Amino acid sequence: MPTVLTYIFDDNGHKISVLIPVKTWKALNGKYKKLKKKLSVLTGIQHGITEVKEHRSKGKSLQTSSDFLSEGNNYNKK
Repeated sequence: MPTVLTYIFDDNGHKISVLIPVKTWKALNGKYKKLKKKLSVLTGIQHGITEVKEHRSKGKSLQTSSDFLSEGNNYNKK
């Protein structure tokens, strides 16, 4: 069943709003939330890669993933 959209126009005939069924809105909003979460994760990864490149270019030492994970395990044991 296709989604029925209802457009609202101003006095000049320009679309200013649209009404959509609640079911369609919930589906779109759910997709939006998933995409927003994905964007946050990907942006974090991108930031991390940039940070690693900057540190390497300056000759700074970096923490290994093993050290990072061990640090987390020690924190959880407290």
